[in-house]
Amino acid sequence: MENSPVIEARGLSKSYGRLTAVDQLDLSIRPGEIFGLLGPNGAGKTSTILMLLGLSRPAAGSVSVFGFDPWENPLAVKRRVGYLPENVGFYSDLSARQNLRFVYELNRLAPEARERAVEEALAAVGLGEAADRRAGAFSRGMRQRLGLAELLIKKPDIFILDEPTLGLDPEGIDWMLELLADLSARAGLTVLLSSHLLDLVERVVHRVAILKGGRLMAQGPVAELAAAASLESGLRAVYRHYFRLGEAGP
Repeated sequence: MENSPVIEARGLSKSYGRLTAVDQLDLSIRPGEIFGLLGPNGAGKTSTILMLLGLSRPAAGSVSVFGFDPWENPLAVKRRVGYLPENVGFYSDLSARQNLRFVYELNRLAPEARERAVEEALAAVGLGEAADRRAGAFSRGMRQRLGLAELLIKKPDIFILDEPTLGLDPEGIDWMLELLADLSARAGLTVLLSSHLLDLVERVVHRVAILKGGRLMAQGPVAELAAAASLESGLRAVYRHYFRLGEAGP
């Protein structure tokens, strides 16, 4: 795995009025790794993601995605990044297959390969039998699967997933984590996974960043973070330790 980061943030900050959502965040994500962005609701995870995507302008600091500033060059970033938000949006009156066809055409991909790409994406996420059902009738878990199919259609170099396991049953969670691990190992896909579900994240991540109140408390491989603080192994112990450091304030 190369060391040159595909995503890099330096001194990244974002405020909403008097609320500081992200506070001088330094972040570095390498190609082909699964990176966990961890913290409770309000930790600054989604605000960070929106700045990485060029959907929100930083108040201070810099962001680079494949060498591009997302705010200055949003299209260059969007061509290489696929984003699955916490609440996935589709055209509810269209079927799963029709939604994917629309995404394919929107991305101006080769027309002659459209049907094959759509069928492969549906099969990859286990929606082959539900392909002609209206997306508006899907459960949350099925919508998450369709959202992943949309990303697969684009074939991006980076997946950014915001709480992707919400609404999935245990079998669906296992399937998603296995898919992400396979894409990372087999296709060299970089995955930024935002979550507060530590036990699930630990199964697939290479490195993590722990956020509290918009501030970075720790970043690195779980085993190294545990060793540095003389902790027992495991993400939960690491998270508790570094999260509590923030309670004393700066």
